[in-house]
Amino acid sequence: MLKLLVSNLYCSHHLTPAIRVRSNPVNSLLFKSLTQLTGWNRSSLGLRAFSSDTDSAPAIASTKTHLNDCLTVIALPLPHKPLIPGFYMPIYVKDPKVLAALEESRRQKSPYAGAFLLKDDESTDSASSSETENILDKLKGKELFNRIHEVGTLAQISSIQGEQVILIGHRRLKITEMVSEDPLTVKVDHVKGDEPYDKDDDLIKATYFEVMSTLRDVLRTTSLWRDQVRTYTQACSLYICHSLRHIGDFSYAKLADFAAGISGANKYQIQGVLEQLDIHTRLGVTMVLVKKELEINKIQESIAKAFEEQFRGERHRMLLKEQLKAIQAKLGVETDAKTALYEKFRGRIDPIKDKIPEHVLKAIEEELTKLKMLETSSSEYDVNHNYLDWLTVLPWGKSSDENFDVSRAEKILDEDHYGLSDVKERILEFIAVGRLRGTSQGKIICLSGPPGVGKTSIGRSIARALDRKFFRFSVGGLSDVAEIKGHRRTYIGAMPGKMVQCLKTVGTENPLVLIDEIDKLGVKYHDGDPASAMLELLDPEQNANFLDHYLDVTIDLSKVLFVCTANVIDTIPSPLLDRMEVISLAGYITDEKMQIARDYLLKTARRDCGIKPEQVDVSDAALLSLIENYCREAGVRNLQKHMEKIFRKIALKLVRKGTSLEVPAKSDVVVTETEDSKPLAKTELESPEETSAEGSTVLTNDLATGDSTEPKTEQSIEVAETVEKFVIDESNLEDYVGKPVFHAEKIYEQTPVGVVMGLAWTSMGGSTLYIETTFVEEGEGKGGLHITGQLGTVMKESAEIAHTVARRIMHEKEPENQFFAKSKLHLHVPAGATPKDGPSAGSTMITSLLSLAMKKPVRKDLAMTGEVTLTGRILAIGGVKEKTIAARRSEVKVIILPEANRSDYDELAENVKEGLDVHFVDDYDQIFELAFGYDH
Repeated sequence: MLKLLVSNLYCSHHLTPAIRVRSNPVNSLLFKSLTQLTGWNRSSLGLRAFSSDTDSAPAIASTKTHLNDCLTVIALPLPHKPLIPGFYMPIYVKDPKVLAALEESRRQKSPYAGAFLLKDDESTDSASSSETENILDKLKGKELFNRIHEVGTLAQISSIQGEQVILIGHRRLKITEMVSEDPLTVKVDHVKGDEPYDKDDDLIKATYFEVMSTLRDVLRTTSLWRDQVRTYTQACSLYICHSLRHIGDFSYAKLADFAAGISGANKYQIQGVLEQLDIHTRLGVTMVLVKKELEINKIQESIAKAFEEQFRGERHRMLLKEQLKAIQAKLGVETDAKTALYEKFRGRIDPIKDKIPEHVLKAIEEELTKLKMLETSSSEYDVNHNYLDWLTVLPWGKSSDENFDVSRAEKILDEDHYGLSDVKERILEFIAVGRLRGTSQGKIICLSGPPGVGKTSIGRSIARALDRKFFRFSVGGLSDVAEIKGHRRTYIGAMPGKMVQCLKTVGTENPLVLIDEIDKLGVKYHDGDPASAMLELLDPEQNANFLDHYLDVTIDLSKVLFVCTANVIDTIPSPLLDRMEVISLAGYITDEKMQIARDYLLKTARRDCGIKPEQVDVSDAALLSLIENYCREAGVRNLQKHMEKIFRKIALKLVRKGTSLEVPAKSDVVVTETEDSKPLAKTELESPEETSAEGSTVLTNDLATGDSTEPKTEQSIEVAETVEKFVIDESNLEDYVGKPVFHAEKIYEQTPVGVVMGLAWTSMGGSTLYIETTFVEEGEGKGGLHITGQLGTVMKESAEIAHTVARRIMHEKEPENQFFAKSKLHLHVPAGATPKDGPSAGSTMITSLLSLAMKKPVRKDLAMTGEVTLTGRILAIGGVKEKTIAARRSEVKVIILPEANRSDYDELAENVKEGLDVHFVDDYDQIFELAFGYDH
């Protein structure tokens, strides 16, 4: 409301022409009323008395066209608010044609246009001002004609400055028809007068006086209005003079227009006032608008008053608190909060002063001195308080005693983990070195392996073996350096990094910190590189002086033992990986999984589901089927989930049938027989049987129920305890875990021509995959190779090399065989939806191509791995253990490995190598003999 008034006043203040009126506006009733409302007077407004006919002041604009002659006008759409007669309004016209037409009208001494409010539609209901302007620019012709209100205002074009056009409202208009589209020109009828009314009507008079009274109250309660009005006194005088033009005295219609124009009502309410010709109705609508403004002003005033009272109350309480502190200090009754806080921090550091580093102690003393000087109400007080809390709570000089007992450590590792003998041996070596050195610091262990093989639990076991506190935090996806090195104290909500939080949590300087998923560190360089921050944290050469941004003092982390976990080490940054000692956990073979399931997972899942050991029996055949057909991955986490699923279903069956989880008393025995359950024991003496509604057999004891009609005897009827028992075997396993997920990877009983089994490594462990080659077409010059199977760049290059080497070998072995020169071939690796890449499939591809060329299949129980150079040399590969486990799972008997990997194979446990015939080769000719040199 104020903005519109000020805008109108501003425009009028900058329009300098005087106004010719027929009566003296200073003596008008409206001006006298406004004088009472605002405190204006003749001198403050700078007005001179205007005579009705002798004033020599020029008109607002010199025009030759009379208002009544303006029957065809350019239609200007107003997007935000209608123009009320007697008011100024600046608008912006961006259309060059419309601007040119307006300039032409001014040159012809007919500077008038029609101002019409723009209607909203669904797309512009919630649009911003800029969006509304953009929509307005797109409306042209008939579309614009249909979007403007029928009733508007005849506006005089006061000035045009660039795109800004200043309009002065004169009288109401009503559109009759459209004349032209660009620019939009319409024919109009002038609404010269309002509907007849009786000036002496008591109801109209009462309404007018109520509007005037409400305006007086609004200006009295809103000082902002009065100040703004007084700022533009000269403009106000011009506006009042213009409002009283052509009328000698006060007008009810003018009052209604004036009140509506300065109100903050929405545009449709003001448009309603513009369209209303009945004076009594118009005054009534206007009265509602100004009443609403008055209520808004009252609410604003009450809010301001409440805030002032609250502020005065807070200030009073602060004064009372300060007086209370002064009184308490004189009486020595009790210390204030700041003194208590100071004494708390002093109590933390005084007993360990000799253990706190000198530079840290100096920082603490400085902050304690600052704490005394700060007021508790200041914002810096809280920052200082939190900072001192972190500095004094850290375990300066407090360490747990390490236990380097190798036998005890071995026992703990065996209790927590089955198998993994090579991993356990490496950890025991690490502990033994720590015993000889007296400390285990200076090493960063990285446990690498597929998910679910026990990397995190091994880290926890190491902490238990060494009697160190254990702390774990995951850095997977971490991209903010502040998580590692803390925030600056200047930030709101600043916190130290994870390592400082760790030391506070564990309470010792030498915990074992497990950094999980270090291969998944995020990258966000504008917030710093977390890998570089992690390097400073882990490097033994740097972490003795680790600087946390929040503490801003160096702390010694060299006593911390860091253990990292990763699924793959390829994504770990090289500088970080260089400082780690990698221990690989390849996974478990079927025999190890069986033992883990029986000794660990079954017991845990049964206990977690609240089922007693005597209620469930899982057969070895069921476990084997579960491992082979549902949980083939290298780890055992999925196997644990399936076991929990089995026991949950059993728990549901027990609860549904109302079976007590407690062992039944001898007097109440319930035996429920189902397809996969059987009674653990039978009664020695059967009592009369009753059949329940569900078909279960309920054995009742007359002594217990007291319902027997037979006389009781001294002889008691003994009944053996009976408990329902579920037996899970291979036949009913699908009822609990669904259909098998995996099927035999060995899909051929006899390997066809052109098909060879390879061994692959994945982040989930080892697997076997077939490489297939087939003939497409034959002809001179058609020799070539097409490759499919979603292969990566390395495998595509391996296929090209394999094709070249196969042609060379074929030329050496069978010179007359022109198969490769004339045949177009297609090499495919199945499971095309799975991306595959890596340098270990070359030997398998060559063998597949040669098998097709010689029309001779390879051995059915053969699998191989290894990359081949153009000269036929076999290169070393990785993941020997994973690939060996995958071969055993697929019932492969003969494996071909590169000679360079012999030492890797020799390190494998005997149970992994059991039943395998392994050949180590360093040239492809040896593979050729093993693959094809057998007797059919």
